[in-house]
Amino acid sequence: MTETILAPLTTVGVGGVARRYIDAGSESEIVDAVRTADGSGEGLLIVGGGSNLVISDGGYPGTVVRVTNTGYTVDERDGAVALTVQAGQPWDDLVALTVANGWAGLEALSGIPGLTGATPVQNVGAYGSDVSQTITRVRTWDRNSGSIQELQNSDLAFGYRDSVLKRSTVNGSPDFVVLEVEFRLTAGRQSLPIRYAELARVLGVEIGGTAKASDVRREVLRLRASKGMVHDPADRDTFSTGSFFTNPIVDAATAERLPANAPRWPAGDKTKLSAAWLIDHAGFSKGFGLEGTSNGDLNGHDVAGGRASLSTKHTLAITNRGEASAEDILAIARAVRDGVERTFGIRLQPEPLLIGCSL
Repeated sequence: MTETILAPLTTVGVGGVARRYIDAGSESEIVDAVRTADGSGEGLLIVGGGSNLVISDGGYPGTVVRVTNTGYTVDERDGAVALTVQAGQPWDDLVALTVANGWAGLEALSGIPGLTGATPVQNVGAYGSDVSQTITRVRTWDRNSGSIQELQNSDLAFGYRDSVLKRSTVNGSPDFVVLEVEFRLTAGRQSLPIRYAELARVLGVEIGGTAKASDVRREVLRLRASKGMVHDPADRDTFSTGSFFTNPIVDAATAERLPANAPRWPAGDKTKLSAAWLIDHAGFSKGFGLEGTSNGDLNGHDVAGGRASLSTKHTLAITNRGEASAEDILAIARAVRDGVERTFGIRLQPEPLLIGCSL
């Protein structure tokens, strides 16, 4: 256990020092570290790939446990594949493995950073797919009961970028610590039905059609890279938490106030909107925050001194241009959130966990 700077453990590259830091490379090590932290009464932060965290410049005053257990087991029979994966398994490595082995179901989730154990918490999704479609079971450590709990898909109450695991989290400290995740996939090299128009178009299929899973992975990686959503050490646009804001879900009256060309999709009895469209049409263009960019009377250098900005490839990502602090990232987020609310009366909500800081 050592004093550790947390910024390098996150994809956005901000965060101060952890008072106590533990690498936990097995289920027993994870459980022991969590029990010890809980027994001492100090705060607990679980870190995986760090792709969904903005950590305060002041660091974390409690224990940080980094989940590093890896590995998987496979049970394939009658065309179905039960894939049980340790929480610390890198997510995109897992997706690549499934495609290479002809197991369909995860291909549209290619290129997403982070670890497998984080995927059920946020119900990670992209391009019309999310993990709720394939997760069957999550093995967890329940900090409240002090016992192992296995939660089935129906127990997880999945929603849009949401689950009972996320709702059982206070200030980034989870009630349930994910230890392993089980997926049910299909043996075969054809993808799940394609539900996302842009992906269907580049694959040359109709909405609801299928393609080779390897082709889906290739095109998803290409699309994500074009938006700066695949980490590249040479590209500062990829030093982010991915989408900083979730797509808002609003009532019919709110949706009707928007221009007719505003993208929208049904979400039960409500309507899901495009956060990227709202940001762009509130006057925040790609690169907002860089030297020389502006939005009304807000100059980029007045917001974050050019150290942080919206991605030059996609308005949903807030990027660390090399020397940003957490406060620089949050300054861009506040400017964008408040500008969208002034323009459209819709308050965007952050997707990453904000640890020791707030908007």
